[in-house]
Amino acid sequence: MSKINLAAVQAAPVFFDKAASTEKACDWIAEAGKRGADITAFGETWLPGYPFFIEAPLSDLWWEAAALYLENAVLLDGPEIGRICKAAKQARTDVVIGVAELDAATKSSIYASLVFISRDGEVLGRHRKIKPTHHERSVWADGDAKGLKVHERPYGRLSGLNCWEHNIVLPGFSLICQGTQIHVAGWPGREPETAPSDPVWSRQILLSRAFASQAGAYVIAPAGLRLNEHVPEKFRSLSAFEHTGQSAIIDPRGEIIAGPADCETILFAEADLEEVRKAKSACDPAGHYSRPDLFEVRLEGETLYPR
Repeated sequence: MSKINLAAVQAAPVFFDKAASTEKACDWIAEAGKRGADITAFGETWLPGYPFFIEAPLSDLWWEAAALYLENAVLLDGPEIGRICKAAKQARTDVVIGVAELDAATKSSIYASLVFISRDGEVLGRHRKIKPTHHERSVWADGDAKGLKVHERPYGRLSGLNCWEHNIVLPGFSLICQGTQIHVAGWPGREPETAPSDPVWSRQILLSRAFASQAGAYVIAPAGLRLNEHVPEKFRSLSAFEHTGQSAIIDPRGEIIAGPADCETILFAEADLEEVRKAKSACDPAGHYSRPDLFEVRLEGETLYPR
């Protein structure tokens, strides 16, 4: 396949209701499939939603929200992921979705994970965010490097990272070393109080564009949408800010080709692997545009660079 249809879902989940959120995700997957998406991507911990309460002062209500969030985390082999696998198969689209993944052993820890699902309804793999950012550390555990892999698909090589993992540099470089061509950058959504007035220059779009240019890859940057009206009334006092989306799709030169958006929608864009090859021919950071005599990168004991 040379040309690929990319889709970024921007929508609000049903907070503290993993079953309802799962069904909503399946509806969006079905819609993306009807419109010819080869890859359908959702933002960071879309299922069952980003933990909006983490920046609020500690209180009895905060702990109640944290307990509910834990209760609504999902297992990789649980019914929610199973339902999404079925939806992906029915829609004939690969799906990359951010989930709050429950630790299968303790049932008491959560990872911010990206789950990769094939159009055949099989889980290809998962990537756990290696280091939760700032207040996220109060609800998410540290991830691991096992999911820092590029998945070979019929249309090309697919990878993904969560949010500020694009700020750490080395996780991204490990995927560049593996030749990623289509990358999912999952975000919780733009925070207008702390972001620049122009959403095109928000941090999530800047980092996504930078990765696209560095990797010579298309980047699907789906972002969450969470307005105060989406938060159950009981917990609205814990919502310190809103997430206004601003999803985008970016080409291998770092140019925005779809979005940004600020409402519930699906962004679509066509990707052409010829454009990936053009970009990589100019700059291959793990190949001809590198200095293997100066640097070495290892991932869990395996040398990724130089090969």
